[in-house]
Amino acid sequence: MSSIPTLPLLDGRRIPQFGLGVWQTPAEETARVVGEAFKLGYRHIDTAAIYQNEEGVGRAIAESGLARDELFITTKLWNADQGHDSTLKALDRSLSKLQLDYVDLYLIHWPCPEDGKFVDTWKAMIQAQAEGKVRSIGVSNFRVADIEHLLAETGVMPVVNQIELHPLLQQSALRDYHHQHGILTESWSPLAQGGDLLKDPGLQAIGQAHGKSAAQVILRWHVQLGLVVFPKSVTPARIKENAEIFDFELSAEEMAQIGKLDAGTRLGPDPSTLRI
Repeated sequence: MSSIPTLPLLDGRRIPQFGLGVWQTPAEETARVVGEAFKLGYRHIDTAAIYQNEEGVGRAIAESGLARDELFITTKLWNADQGHDSTLKALDRSLSKLQLDYVDLYLIHWPCPEDGKFVDTWKAMIQAQAEGKVRSIGVSNFRVADIEHLLAETGVMPVVNQIELHPLLQQSALRDYHHQHGILTESWSPLAQGGDLLKDPGLQAIGQAHGKSAAQVILRWHVQLGLVVFPKSVTPARIKENAEIFDFELSAEEMAQIGKLDAGTRLGPDPSTLRI
């Protein structure tokens, strides 16, 4: 596996641009899957409290023999735990399950704007960062208005915003805002949950030109856009294949071709309406 590049965060730290996501990975399989990824050279793992598999991630970390500073571990606060004190308690639960003293990145999973708790939540995360329980803090599924509200109330900008992003939903305006303010964009569901997108003749033709799969082409597209990406798989061969995207480069024409696939197709919930 080729060396994975890292990208700078607003707070001066760095994040591996590529990793393993464990959304929908069954709890009983998580330790094995993450352990396989570690053996293949993965060092960035993205989990969340609501995934109910933090214990498996923690077990894999403990059994890996890897030094803590070699790893980059992200987890997320679930909506029902928003609020100042409940955020701090939820973080402690996650740390216990992960068997860690700190996480590298802690995210607010959804803004749930109508519930009005994400500013208090953010203040708690700033406190947790000051206490050393979290190295970096960010958000997930936030809109521009949500980010600007956080900044106005606290003066602290999130270092990342993890959003649904794939060739069918490219989120150009939000990515432009992130770029202007130094926020890194992380892509969830980077392959649009597979399915029909991987059968796209244009993507398959690009893949054939490079000796790669359509999935590898899409992941390479994310990387060349400067996005942080962590595809999910439970299959060792697929976990290995997903990481083999640093030995080729898409041309400007190929990037533009993929850009034309944008259809504004959202597969997950709408951040403006999701509630606790």
